[in-house]
Amino acid sequence: MTDRDGIFAGDDPFELTRRWLSEAEATEVNDPNAIALSTVDSTGMPNVRVVLLKQIEDDAFVFYTNYEGTKAQELDASGRAAFVMHWKSLRRQIRVRGLVSREDGAQADAYYRSRDLNSRIGAWASAQSQPVESRQALMDRVAAATQAQGDDPDRPPFWGGYRLRPLEIEFWADGAHRLHDRFTWRRHDLTSEWQIQRLFP
Repeated sequence: MTDRDGIFAGDDPFELTRRWLSEAEATEVNDPNAIALSTVDSTGMPNVRVVLLKQIEDDAFVFYTNYEGTKAQELDASGRAAFVMHWKSLRRQIRVRGLVSREDGAQADAYYRSRDLNSRIGAWASAQSQPVESRQALMDRVAAATQAQGDDPDRPPFWGGYRLRPLEIEFWADGAHRLHDRFTWRRHDLTSEWQIQRLFP
């Protein structure tokens, strides 16, 4: 027996994340893959918003967005981000911090094509984070994009993915009397071995 048997068992944090996410898919009502993604602007002012985690790779987490929006501008400028996944039904959360880079190739193309047609058209129509005068103005852009792009649009050049390679991952599970269980996986850089520690709640 080790201190991390049970829901914390295993040394691979990505496999552990997959396992927790799989369990959440059976209990969460909506979007078990939702993450609260945090970035900072050029002054250090933080931003946070909810996006959907779309892939858990062997050494990274992948999500998608408009490259011209505020989120992407801040990701590109700093090269760093953090996110938290929280599952109220399981009383668990995962916190991640690390380095980001664009996924702007075949993998992004494949994910874009997997989306329903209306979502693909929406990516063309939305000037993300920019002011829009009315809902009708947005719908007019959707109609124009529908006519211009047809029923099999290619991925917009301004839309794609980001890959977050973590330097730190923390797994948290609720405990009685606020005596929660917390474990962190930390590494100095992307080539270092993970160091695993239990933390006080």
